[in-house]
Amino acid sequence: MAKTEPMKIGKLLLKGGRILDPSSRIDTVTDILLDKGKIQKIGSVDAKSFSGKVIDCKNKFIVPGLIDMHVHLREPGREDTETIDSGCQAAMAGGFTAVCCMPNTEPPIDCRGQVEFIKERAEGLIVDVHPIAAVTVGRKGEQLTEMGELVEAGSVGFSDDGTHIKQSGILRRALEYAKMFGRPIIDHCEDPSLSEGGVMNEGFTSTVLGLPGIPSISEEIDIARDLLMAQFTGGSVHIAHVSTKRSVQLIREAKSRGVSVTAETCPHYLLLTDEAVRTFDTNTKMKPPLRDKSDQDALIEGIKDGTVDVIASDHAPHAVEEKDTEYDAAAFGIIGLETIAGLMLSHFVNKGILTIEQLIETMTVNPRKILGLPSCAIKEGENANLTFIDLDSEWKVDKNHFLSKSRNTPFDGWELKGKAIGIVNKSQLYISE
Repeated sequence: MAKTEPMKIGKLLLKGGRILDPSSRIDTVTDILLDKGKIQKIGSVDAKSFSGKVIDCKNKFIVPGLIDMHVHLREPGREDTETIDSGCQAAMAGGFTAVCCMPNTEPPIDCRGQVEFIKERAEGLIVDVHPIAAVTVGRKGEQLTEMGELVEAGSVGFSDDGTHIKQSGILRRALEYAKMFGRPIIDHCEDPSLSEGGVMNEGFTSTVLGLPGIPSISEEIDIARDLLMAQFTGGSVHIAHVSTKRSVQLIREAKSRGVSVTAETCPHYLLLTDEAVRTFDTNTKMKPPLRDKSDQDALIEGIKDGTVDVIASDHAPHAVEEKDTEYDAAAFGIIGLETIAGLMLSHFVNKGILTIEQLIETMTVNPRKILGLPSCAIKEGENANLTFIDLDSEWKVDKNHFLSKSRNTPFDGWELKGKAIGIVNKSQLYISE
């Protein structure tokens, strides 16, 4: 797919949209006047007397810019699958004004130079890129990184993403240090001694298919430890890609005790179960794996009651040859930046399972709170950081039209209703075709 360039904007009038910002308690239909990247006026503006670009936003939502706090941009090291530039193109097309990139690059994001490299590469792009630095040097779980220096360079959180922090003593010190800087530890919860060799959820379907399983306890036992350690240290832990009902229960109970814990899940866990693996499509292979229907129901309930704070994509690009192979040998992970908003709008908001307000909380408000980022509130005088949403837009997922370099999605060909159709950020505008 050819690169799509956003346009620079001077004066811009967004006419007649429904402005929805839970953080500012705004829900109204009116105009927004932008000038030099700032919100100059929220209120009725006569389009006839306005000299500048006008966008008709009738029957569209204007919300604070979406942010995906769990994305793999692969640069440096695997630029064949994604780069900072191509990942931001995909994010832009998916309605995101910001992404947080994980540190499992080659080399890892574990020093000031790597954080600065990412910030420099993202400079000038319409999408903000916030690096998440490694907890330990080389993501080896042995020695803490220089957390203060990494925060100073621009890191918004810490994670050994893809690798759990195996030593509880290291986790303790990480939580204590990160607390000093107001940053969370984002943990990939998996006990490899329980999951090693597994390729899908351990259960009835794995037995039928004859594929080695990954039991839910491999996730839950690590979450239980993290929650106890967060309570002990007073530090903040964010549980990445939660996939099981017991995980939701553990997090809910910890929150009731006042533990500083937040959690995320992903659309694939909400829309697919391990039954999808019967196709042997390697795009159903991810870690943690797709679970069963009872887990899926618990995750949805967790979002509705606030136990699960964030919906993220866990965008994980892979080369064709890494997926076009036997199921056992295929890489874990799927891409999601260009489908997440449409999937959630089509299957949850438009079906009345979640409200549009709940979706905005999980994809804008909560991630920014967790990471200590500005709220990008829709207020006069604030920088314009906006996403446009059309609940009536009908479209078909076509991986061949993705702006991402990779194509590994299980949602190719899905018919959807609801789409993020454009963004404004850093005095730039993008509207999808």
